[in-house]
Amino acid sequence: MKPYRDFIRGVRATPTIVAHRGAWHNAPENSVQSILNAAEAGYEIVEIDVRRSRDDVLFICHDDTLERMAGMDVPAESLTIAELKELRLKARDGGENQPFTEHLIPTLGEALEAAKDRVYLDIDVKIGRDLTDASRLVSDYGMSEHVDLKVKVQTAEQASLLLELQQANGVMVMPMTRFEAHNVDVLIDLLAETGASIVETKFDDLNTIASRADRFREAGLAVWVNTLDGVACCGLTDTLGAQEPAAVWGRLMDAGVSVIQTDEPEALQAYRSQLAKVA
Repeated sequence: MKPYRDFIRGVRATPTIVAHRGAWHNAPENSVQSILNAAEAGYEIVEIDVRRSRDDVLFICHDDTLERMAGMDVPAESLTIAELKELRLKARDGGENQPFTEHLIPTLGEALEAAKDRVYLDIDVKIGRDLTDASRLVSDYGMSEHVDLKVKVQTAEQASLLLELQQANGVMVMPMTRFEAHNVDVLIDLLAETGASIVETKFDDLNTIASRADRFREAGLAVWVNTLDGVACCGLTDTLGAQEPAAVWGRLMDAGVSVIQTDEPEALQAYRSQLAKVA
């Protein structure tokens, strides 16, 4: 695999796919199998969520509690890793209507092993204090060139924290930034100073980023956008994308977006296959 930075900065005619919490339609979200499924399907990046167990082991789980994915209404971080390993994950994205599976809650180390030499990882550390330990573990597994951690960057102080974290273990740190018409130019300049290769982007209007596509390229920034139903900007959602891909994913590509995080990776992959045939 290429180093993540080299891959993400490469010129491409079709979007890079980020499988949100893995390819979870045929395995529980945030499971080892969901990572392997994503790699097998040809999705380039897998997003996972990291928390810390009561006995200080980093593990993979999105929610504050274990209710949705493991059927226990207790704080996810209140259990030891041994107690977490006694639980079984529910299918797909969980909830009361999904059955339990044989899949277990993975540690971050197990997730790194699953991804190694197969797929890039985007690691969303849910509690900021755990970023340093997550970065160190990535380095220990020899994955520094194939993983990103992400942090919010809207100010110069936050940009400095990004640099400190990145310099500690050499793991790429991706800024998460909201661009609005009044601040987009200032923020692009700020991110360029950090040497960031990619930015996870929110925006007030699609034209805010579309009109600055050249500036993003000049700053060496690939633009990542989430089309997840719960967080998508300006109605550019997975639900609409699965029905009318050109109206969502096509518009984003036209605006200069090259990386799309989705809960519908199969539909996005089908769309980019069509684009590749046309090209």
